[in-house]
Amino acid sequence: MAGGVNKVMLIGNLGNDPEMRVTPSGQTVANFRIATNESWTDKSGAKQERTEWHRIVVWGKQAENCGKYLKKGRRAYVEGRLQTREWNDKEGKKNWTTEIVAQSVQFLDSARSDGPRNDDMDAPPSEEAPGNGGDFGAPARDDDVPF
Repeated sequence: MAGGVNKVMLIGNLGNDPEMRVTPSGQTVANFRIATNESWTDKSGAKQERTEWHRIVVWGKQAENCGKYLKKGRRAYVEGRLQTREWNDKEGKKNWTTEIVAQSVQFLDSARSDGPRNDDMDAPPSEEAPGNGGDFGAPARDDDVPF
């Protein structure tokens, strides 16, 4: 097989409300973090638990839906790809961040009266999502950093 596979699937709880913005080119982007937990019993019989935090970036119509329907604490399934970006801070120091560029986000909480039913919230991947055309195939410029 040529190339490789870059696929991530997570189910977790949002650690914050999605941060919404619009890029200078007019595209909507949402950023949020999801926590996943794992627990195990160590050799001494003590229960251990670890929380891992994942940065999520969502573009286009799905980003708009995330902004409308996802809130801190809600459960979501995210499917996407890992991407590492390099950027310079205000002092010119190089930084790197690894994030998940979501291609699909499904809202897992049960239907509530303050929003649409769960099956109405699953948005298909946007045609403007990175890798599907549009102007997102290029690395983000400093003024396009989505957080």
